[in-house]
Amino acid sequence: MPLTPPAPPMPRQAPSAGPSLGEWLRAPRPEADPGIWRYGHRPRPPEDPDRLGDRQLLGGAALVMLCGLLVWSLCWNGYIDFWVKPLEWFTPDSWRELGGDHEAFVRAAKIYEYLFTIVFFSAVVWMARGGEIWRRYVRPRLRGPGGQRGPAGTGGGAGRPADPAAAPPGGPADPALWPQLRAVGEHAAADRLTAEIHGGGMNDVDYVRIDRAWQAVRARYEQLPAFTEAVLHRGAAAFAHPSGDRDLPVRAARHDLLTGQVRLGAAPDEERNPYAYRGARLALEPALLSTSMLVVGPSAAGKTSRVVRPVVESLALQALTGRAAVVAVGTAGAGLGPDEAYDVVIRLGDPGSAHDLDLYGGTDDPDEAAAVLAEALVGDAPGGPLGPGGAGGFGGEADTRRAATALAQLIGPHRVAHGRFPSVPELRELLDGVPVALAALRQACEAAGDGAALRELDARERQSERPGDPGPLLADRIALLDRPAFAGFFGTGGTGRTGGATRPFAMRDLAHPLRVRIDLPERGHAEASRLLARLLLAQFTACARDRDERSLFACLVLDDAAHTLTPASVRAVQRLRTANAGVVLALRSLDEVPEPLRAAAVGAVGCRVVLSGVSTWDGEVFAQAWGREWVKTEDVTHNPDFSGGALRRALRGIRALFTGVRATTRSVTVRTVQRERWSASDLAHKVPPGHAVVSLTTVRGEASPPVLARLGE
Repeated sequence: MPLTPPAPPMPRQAPSAGPSLGEWLRAPRPEADPGIWRYGHRPRPPEDPDRLGDRQLLGGAALVMLCGLLVWSLCWNGYIDFWVKPLEWFTPDSWRELGGDHEAFVRAAKIYEYLFTIVFFSAVVWMARGGEIWRRYVRPRLRGPGGQRGPAGTGGGAGRPADPAAAPPGGPADPALWPQLRAVGEHAAADRLTAEIHGGGMNDVDYVRIDRAWQAVRARYEQLPAFTEAVLHRGAAAFAHPSGDRDLPVRAARHDLLTGQVRLGAAPDEERNPYAYRGARLALEPALLSTSMLVVGPSAAGKTSRVVRPVVESLALQALTGRAAVVAVGTAGAGLGPDEAYDVVIRLGDPGSAHDLDLYGGTDDPDEAAAVLAEALVGDAPGGPLGPGGAGGFGGEADTRRAATALAQLIGPHRVAHGRFPSVPELRELLDGVPVALAALRQACEAAGDGAALRELDARERQSERPGDPGPLLADRIALLDRPAFAGFFGTGGTGRTGGATRPFAMRDLAHPLRVRIDLPERGHAEASRLLARLLLAQFTACARDRDERSLFACLVLDDAAHTLTPASVRAVQRLRTANAGVVLALRSLDEVPEPLRAAAVGAVGCRVVLSGVSTWDGEVFAQAWGREWVKTEDVTHNPDFSGGALRRALRGIRALFTGVRATTRSVTVRTVQRERWSASDLAHKVPPGHAVVSLTTVRGEASPPVLARLGE
């Protein structure tokens, strides 16, 4: 028997059936409230408090039409004759007399009947609210369904069909013709780029990247000849990302790179949602992520696939355009995208990893390096100076400062003596107070002739003799990284495990549009993974604020932020807004945050996403963060009915005898009261699967109320 041929492999990306790049560029993008997908968006008309419901509108229209047809039938069949009076008033009597111009009267009667029919049914349609029915039901269906895709071949996304107000094709404002270049006389470069668009050689990433390069040239016109030469020589590939990539290998979400938005979901058209957001699609962008975002939802609720992955993908696309840098941190196999979508992939604990991580974030300042490392080592530890029950431990900012001082007293002299910070094994020996290691360091500092370094070592030796010295406890914490699986991973001095072939990645490198993914060794090294996540968060917040070049939006995405937040990191997250940077923190529950920090952590971020399945305890924190609003409530009261005479009361008594239900009167009281926007019980029990309650805030302070959204639409 002939063998069945194997099925062709599944394509990595769905075939694109969207508009061309030119149509995508010409689509309108009006200003909208925070979080609304602007591509093809049509703002809703102002809310009408007297708006009729669907049943009332259609039922009333049907009743008016039936009554109109009845009246018209009575008129037409002669039961009502007043409608012919105007014809008698405005025609000569001789036309109706015997021997008169009867044909003229017949023609006039026909014309009058037509005019009366038009006026009559126009009045009927007006009374039936035909215009409202047309706008609400007929016109949207004539326009066709929404959900266009983005430019062909890009896997992008769109909303509703293009508005007629969009720039006409071929007009002077057509963005596909590059009018900004023609305005300064660069017609040859504009023609080259226009040909790339029409020929299909340019995608949305290319357009935005070249447009960003043009914006830089506008600030420094002496670079215009170099810009023109690059465009004429390379066309759509001009000013490409250093990796050479011009797109991602696959897109899992819909993007609009002109606005920097990525589709998150759609808000159902229901009364619970604010009027302006009903039926609209929700999106995220750097202006929102700059206020940082907290995503809370249980496992399998869709945190990674429907929220974190689209955000990471959007930032990776913007990195290709030169507008962003992203560091995505998760466990191996977390689903943050393929390796080909990143410039640097660090698999901590995997010997096959091609890249390493700088333990000190690339800084040269010993005090800064010690502060960041102390935050990672002891920032989350409970207890006081001697820990619970005096057993020894850390807790509180005072202990973090003591730990930072102890670390600085060792890594500072080590840098003076060796020109680099100590490696993990060396730091562990120094913190443990190994005599040979300390003696060797002192001898090296004496050879360097640095008196300040020797004084630091003397102070460390004196403090190590005091009760409650942080050195041994810091050594226990750093021992989590001094494992065979991590041997050589945390390079110092600019060299890594490969003997200098690749420099370890440091957070200082985020001055460039990098795409970085770091896989943490959750399996078998859970505590070390949490320590590394705290270290990365502390390094990012320190480096993002100190950047000289802030035109790039920098973002750290923690797919599992459990046990990473500390009092210092919560304050640091709040300060990222002015640094054009933000963090995305995903949690299964607020129980993974220390109880004193839960309210502060929710308040520190501007964007909050609560998925279905959270507990009422978590919902209580978000309900307090979203506050209350004034709403109108109706209180219905039923009282026994004693009205009427004896006969009426007797009939009510007979009915109550047979039915068992007493007759009552109904009174309604309308009041305006304050009520929680979303209560803890509603968040825990009334958010359907696949949905989330989302609130967003821009860096300018514009905030959206909490909106119920279907994720992934």
